Amino acid sequence: MEKIWLKNYPPGVPHEIDPGEYRSLNELLESAFKRNANSPVSVCMDAWMTYGQLDRMSAALGAYLQGLGLPTGSRVAIMLPNVPQFLVTMAAVLRAGYTCVNVNPLYTARELKHQLRDSGAEAIVILENFAHTLEEVMDDTRVKHVVVASLGDLLGFWYGQWITFAVRHLGKMVPAYKLPLQGPEGDRTIVPFRAALDQGYNLTLKPGAVDHDSIAFLQYTGGTTGLSKGAVLTHHNVIAATLQAEAWFTPALDKIGDVRKANHIMALPLYHIFALTLSLLAMRQGALMTLIPNPRDIPKFVEVLKKRPFHMLPAVNTLFNGLLLNPRFRQLDFSSLVMSQAGGMAASEGTARQWKAVTKSAMIEGWGMSETCAIGTNNPVTNENYSGHIGLPLPSISIAIKDDDGQTLPPGQSGEICISGPNVMRGYYNQPEETAKAFTADGYMRTGDIGVMDDGGFVRIVDRKKDMIIVSGFNVFPTELENVISLCPGVVECAAVGVPDAHSGEVIKVYVVRSDPTLTEEAVARYCHDNLTGYKRPKYIEFRDELPKSNVGKILRRELRQK
Repeated sequence: MEKIWLKNYPPGVPHEIDPGEYRSLNELLESAFKRNANSPVSVCMDAWMTYGQLDRMSAALGAYLQGLGLPTGSRVAIMLPNVPQFLVTMAAVLRAGYTCVNVNPLYTARELKHQLRDSGAEAIVILENFAHTLEEVMDDTRVKHVVVASLGDLLGFWYGQWITFAVRHLGKMVPAYKLPLQGPEGDRTIVPFRAALDQGYNLTLKPGAVDHDSIAFLQYTGGTTGLSKGAVLTHHNVIAATLQAEAWFTPALDKIGDVRKANHIMALPLYHIFALTLSLLAMRQGALMTLIPNPRDIPKFVEVLKKRPFHMLPAVNTLFNGLLLNPRFRQLDFSSLVMSQAGGMAASEGTARQWKAVTKSAMIEGWGMSETCAIGTNNPVTNENYSGHIGLPLPSISIAIKDDDGQTLPPGQSGEICISGPNVMRGYYNQPEETAKAFTADGYMRTGDIGVMDDGGFVRIVDRKKDMIIVSGFNVFPTELENVISLCPGVVECAAVGVPDAHSGEVIKVYVVRSDPTLTEEAVARYCHDNLTGYKRPKYIEFRDELPKSNVGKILRRELRQK
């Protein structure tokens, strides 16, 4: 199909990328380590790590894992927050020739058991704070090798010991656990993270026998409609996504000059595909990552931002909102900020306007999925204001709007957003039927998002199929309502859902978080009356102190529907 969007690419952005630049992700990482050995790769709680240190520690941990006898391609789960151990472990697993299985540290035992069993993970690197969850399910999984990290392991000797002591004994944030050394399939190994490194330093890492087709990550989807599925992301997929992000961000990165001097704020969890892809981009460029273990503690987050200039700030809409509500955040120096990348959920116009007013940096909204390595479409980084759409397909990507029969629709007609490109997953792990359903006959992946493409190639999401509300036969899309209501004075954020109604089938209920305690239901209703046609106006309005969110800050409409 004709790529009508290319004519609207900003100057300097290439139309295509070449994933063949690297033979594997391992080559990308090792090249970055050697070029930037003496430069800092991360800072976390004032503890710095250089690329050279990351090289040595990941080689040691990779050698330790190989010494356990795991064959090439084995799955190793990573259950860590944004701490240096995550970067070390991810690089170690890849360099040893294994597959990373990223796990949300806040998973319940049920969720963890499913992911470990589904992936077939034989080893796990886990923060001790969450080891009690693993204890509950370990006997029902194939996990035989456990590396237990403490928060202070890589934060310096004295400071690290203090942090670990404070977390364990003062904060009482490490529930008691006892991981069994004997299991149904024989002996297990359970070692502290530092001990695994020490053992690995006496071993030699053998280059992992991987290529473009090897599986780099099993990235599990959110499982919003049942059990989560593992998206199979190959080395080829992830290399492509990294290069696509770099190509698209070129006009912003050029403002920095030497990209190795860039400071990328990593507040979104690294186990999430959005932050994961951007972390690999930072490493390719030899840049610094500021790791934020707990972005929900906004005051501490703001104190970290005060310490040094920051250039790249990826976030979800709710995190942008949280920062804006902090008075000290508004007093920061934003002169170095060249990129405010919004993703993971729809950006609201109200938040975007406030962000631009406070920081003088436009929120640039993009769209992607776990299945596409977080890459899909993005607004041009040269935009100065909120656009209301998700932008253009990135280099080497094709987007088609298709009907239910898989036929491509012309510009201006709404249908399912479908995507193809080198960043798109191979399929769902061990689920051939789900994989077959995910792709059209001509090779596009169905996303489940309903959208429209205009004559310039810009895409606008109408909504998710499953979130659509039907009021007296009219289709109502929650995202549209939420964008409108977010502009009502006194509204911080909101979520719209359908509730059963004997007369209309469904009616609309809106949950609102307000910044102005004097804001009334009547005032919101008047605003909706003035800005929405009759069938789109909510019948019910309920104020909440907060809305249910996923661990990456996405509002969970399904929980509101259930209630």
